[in-house]
Amino acid sequence: MPRYKIIVNPTSGRGMGEQSYPTINAELSKLGLDYEMCRTEAPGHAIQLAQEAAADGFDVVVAAGGDGTLNEVLNGLMLVGSTRDQRPALSVIPIGRGNDFCFSVDIPMDIKTVCHLLAGGECRRIDVGFVKGGDYPEGRYFGNGVGIGFDAVVGFEALKLKKLGGFPSYIVAALKTILLYYQAPMVQIEMNGKSHTQPALMVSVMNGRRLGGGFMMAPEGKMDDGQFDLSIVGQVSRLGILGLIPRFMAGTQASHPAVYTDLTAGIKVIAIDGQLPAHGDGETICTAGQELEIRILPKAMRVIGTDQEGEL
Repeated sequence: MPRYKIIVNPTSGRGMGEQSYPTINAELSKLGLDYEMCRTEAPGHAIQLAQEAAADGFDVVVAAGGDGTLNEVLNGLMLVGSTRDQRPALSVIPIGRGNDFCFSVDIPMDIKTVCHLLAGGECRRIDVGFVKGGDYPEGRYFGNGVGIGFDAVVGFEALKLKKLGGFPSYIVAALKTILLYYQAPMVQIEMNGKSHTQPALMVSVMNGRRLGGGFMMAPEGKMDDGQFDLSIVGQVSRLGILGLIPRFMAGTQASHPAVYTDLTAGIKVIAIDGQLPAHGDGETICTAGQELEIRILPKAMRVIGTDQEGEL
């Protein structure tokens, strides 16, 4: 029988993590799973707990929280073993603000449903991203995506909105960011064997499909195709930014003349004039970086508990 380690972030979802703890415990008990539960106590703690779970021989490590908790657990697991089969499988019980990773990897949003899928044991293999630079010269892993520029600042501002949660907080933050971050830095972009320089208000590098609980940054994104989906936005006016927001919500941004989309397995972004704020899975990579290098690790992680079957 597989052993499950459930890592609960009690502060996720404005306290929903702690409120959900008894429900998760009850559901897993009813299913007769062999599991242990623990709580995170500080930022970064889930990385340590995931590593310890791997060392203790758990077969599946579950991040019960939001995208930030998922990111920490993912990083902890990627730091153990040299291949995906030497690491525990990953899963998520969504209790966060955006739950974008779950959306992208087809994990249901209902706690009870996810617990039953955990018991089913179906796995799929997904790509993992790796970003190097900014506050992480040694690099950091990510599951869903990296945002450089405008969308990173939106995430920073959303975290400041303590009385507003979910997708509405990102909408308010996006409107606020129009007033704060509207001058595109000049950047050098290297990818697919080519290099060019341009002003870039935003460089979105997606492994998944959605960010911010409702922005379809990569509507056709696949987490197992070995490629990132890119959206690069050039310089537009503040009014132009306002017009782009509903396009990204609908996933129709590719038809806008200021938006360039492409696929790549790796990209480097260098600030020629200006600075690069960036996030990975909503976690701060830097607020004023100068160079970021991002690459994909094909099918580097096994994920359990999805609505879609995949290879084991």
